[in-house]
Amino acid sequence: MSKIKTQYNRRSFIKVSAAAGGGMLIGFSWLNACKPNSPELAQGLPIPEEWYEINGYIKIGDTGLVTIYSPNPEIGQNVRTSMPMIVAEELDVPWEHVVVEQAPLNTGFYQNQFAGGSLSIRLSWNALRMAGATGRRMLLEAAAKEWGVEVADLTASEGMIKEKEGERSVSYGNIASKAVGIEIPEEVELKEIKDFKLIGTSQKNVDGKKIVTGEPLFGYDFHRDGMKLAMIAHPPAFGMKVGDFNKDEIKGMNGVDDAFVIDISVDEPGMFDEKGFHQLIAIVGDKTWPLMEAKKALRVNWETTGELESSAKHRERLDKALASGEVQEKRRDGNPEAAFRRAAKVIERTYTAPFIAHNTLEPMNFFANVTADAAELIGPTQTPEALEGSVAKLLNMPIENITVNMTRIGGGFGRRLYVHFGLEAAAISKKIGGPVQLVYSREDDMTQGTYRPTYKSVYKAGLDENNKLIAFAVKGAGLPDGPVFPNRFPAGTVENYSAEKIAAPTNVTTGAWRAPRSNFTAGAEQSFLDEVAELAGKDPIDFRLELFDRAINDPVGAEHDYEAERYAGVLKLVKEKSDWGTPMPGVHRGVAAYYCHSTYVAEVFDMIMENGNPVVQKVWCAVDCGIVVNKDGAVNMIQGGVVDGVGHAMYSQLTFENGAPKEMNFDTYKLIRHSQAPREIEVFFVENEIAPTGLGEPGLPPAIGALANAMYKATGVRHYDQPFMGMERRVLG
Repeated sequence: MSKIKTQYNRRSFIKVSAAAGGGMLIGFSWLNACKPNSPELAQGLPIPEEWYEINGYIKIGDTGLVTIYSPNPEIGQNVRTSMPMIVAEELDVPWEHVVVEQAPLNTGFYQNQFAGGSLSIRLSWNALRMAGATGRRMLLEAAAKEWGVEVADLTASEGMIKEKEGERSVSYGNIASKAVGIEIPEEVELKEIKDFKLIGTSQKNVDGKKIVTGEPLFGYDFHRDGMKLAMIAHPPAFGMKVGDFNKDEIKGMNGVDDAFVIDISVDEPGMFDEKGFHQLIAIVGDKTWPLMEAKKALRVNWETTGELESSAKHRERLDKALASGEVQEKRRDGNPEAAFRRAAKVIERTYTAPFIAHNTLEPMNFFANVTADAAELIGPTQTPEALEGSVAKLLNMPIENITVNMTRIGGGFGRRLYVHFGLEAAAISKKIGGPVQLVYSREDDMTQGTYRPTYKSVYKAGLDENNKLIAFAVKGAGLPDGPVFPNRFPAGTVENYSAEKIAAPTNVTTGAWRAPRSNFTAGAEQSFLDEVAELAGKDPIDFRLELFDRAINDPVGAEHDYEAERYAGVLKLVKEKSDWGTPMPGVHRGVAAYYCHSTYVAEVFDMIMENGNPVVQKVWCAVDCGIVVNKDGAVNMIQGGVVDGVGHAMYSQLTFENGAPKEMNFDTYKLIRHSQAPREIEVFFVENEIAPTGLGEPGLPPAIGALANAMYKATGVRHYDQPFMGMERRVLG
C-alpha cells in the first residue's frame, strides 16, 4: 500500500478544526505533491511556500454529511463532480452522502485556483487523495481512542467505523467532533488502485438537475437589487484606439444613465491581461435594449495607432516568416538535407489554418461592486487569482480588500483565462460608484480578439528505395507564435529530422484556444503522415506503428516528449476496436493519433456518402489518460472534443480587412450544426494505474487529422487549408 506525507520539515499540509454546527473541518493544501518519490523531497530542495497554503476544505458534519468545497472554476469539464469523487474514495463515504459547493477565491482558504491546460485533476490528484485519507485515518484514531482499542482492530467503510472482531460501530458523523483533537499523522496510507470503489465509475454531473431546470448558475444569471447594466464599445479594428465621441447625445438617450471612456491598463501586465483594447466606451443603464440602441448611435473618432492588417497581409507575413523568420524553438537530428538528396521519393505539403474565435455559448460578462476601500467581483472566470491581482493594480487597492466569487462558466475553451472583462466591470463600477453587471453582445465578443492564431506549416518527408522513412522536416510559422512542437512525434523515430517553430508579428490579439497549437499541428501532421504512408504503399496504422517501434527500441536523439509504448498502445487499441483492415463496402476510413496534455488519443473516422455529401457515421476513440476518475464525464469530454474539432476544421474562420474581422456573428461565422455532427462516437480507455492526465483538450486535435484522411478516402480530395468547407456548402449531414 502506498503512503503519502502530510508534512515536510515539521510543517503540515493538513490542518483540522471544529466545524461550525458540529463535526470536523479538514483543511489541506491543494497544491502539494508530496509523494514518497517526489523529486523535491528526494533531492532535499526547498519546498515552494505555496505548498503549505491551506487552500482546500472538507467538512464532515455531525449528521455524517460530507461537504467538499470545490475551488476550481467549472467550465463544463465536470471537476465539481470528479474532484469530490477522489476525496470521497479515500475518505470512504457513500457518494450520496457528499455535497459539493463552489468555493470562492478570496476567503482566506483558497489560492491558485485555475481552469486551463487540462490540469485540474492532474495537479490535484495527490492532494485530494491525501486529504481524504487523512480524514479517514483521524476518524479511525478517534474511534480507537473512544473504545480503548488499536486502529488496526477497526475498519472504515461507507461512512461507518466498525470493530473487526466486535460488534461496536459508529458513523463518521457521530465521531467527527472527537477527531478534532487527534494529532495529524505524519503520513497516511492510500488505497490500492485495485480497491477503488467509486473512482472509475460513472457519476452524473452534480449540477445536472440545476442546469436542465434552468436554476441560476451562470454569470448572466446573476442579479443583485440596485445593480446597473453596462455595455462597452471597443475600437472596430486592431491598430485603433478611442478618441472622442458624441457623449452628450448618448447620455441624453432614453434608458441611458451615463457614457464615458474607461482605461483598463495596468502596470506590469500579466499573461492574462488585455494586450489590445485598453480604452473603451462604457454605456450604463437599467436594461440592455436601450444600451444596444445607444451603441448603434455612437459616433466615434477612432484614432489609428498602428497598421490596419488584412488577411492578405497575414498570408504574406507567414510566407516571409517561413523563409526568414525568427526561430523560437528547433531540433535537428542527423543530416536531413543530405538524406533528402539521396531519397528515392520525396513529398512536401503545406498546411494552413485561419484565426478563429472561441465563441463560448455564454458571451463575456461580469459583476463588480467597487467602493472606496473594497471591491467585490462575481462572474465566470478561468483565472480568478489573476483577475484579483489585476483588479488590485487597476484600482490601486490592497489585494486583501478584493473578493472574487465564481459562477459556473458557460463555455471557456481558453477564452476566460483572460481577465479584461472583469477589469472593465470594475472600472465601470468605480466610475458610477455602485454595483454593475457588464454584458457583452456576440459581436462584442467576436471582434474583441484573443483569437486562436493563424498558422502555416510546411512538411517534407523522404523515403529510400525500400520505402523506409529516412528524412522528415517540418517548419511552422504563426501570428504571433509558431505551431510546431520540435520534440514531439515523429521526433525520435527518424534518423534525419528537423523541426522549427517560427514567430511572426501581428497586432491582432491572440490567446489560448482549446489545445493550443496542437489544434492545428495534429491535423497537419497526421494528414501528412497519411500521404507519406500512401506513398510508401503501407497501411496508415502499420506505418505509424513502425515509427513507434524505432522510438521504443532504438530512439533517435537525446529525448522526445512522449512515451512511445503508450502512443503505440492507443493506435493498437483503436485498430482492434474499430476492426481496422476489415473491408466495409461504402465506408471510408481515416485514422489519426496525437499526444498532448500528457494524454494519448487515437481516432478512426468512418465516413459514408449521402446525396453527394460526406457524412461521419461513426468515430472510434482510444484514450490513455491514466486512471479515469469519472467514466461518464471522461466520455463526454472526448466526445465534445471530437465534435469541436470537426466543426472548426470544416467551417470556422475569421478574415480581416482594414484591421477589422469581417465575421461578427453566426450569420457569417459558421459553427457545426447538430445534423453535421458524427452520428455515433464510441470511446475506449486504456486501463492502467498511472495517475490521471489531461482530458479536456486531447480529444480535439486528432479529430481534424482523422476527418481529413477520411474525407480523402471518400472524395479523393486532400484538404490542406482550414476550413475544409466554408459557408457555401452544406456538408457532413
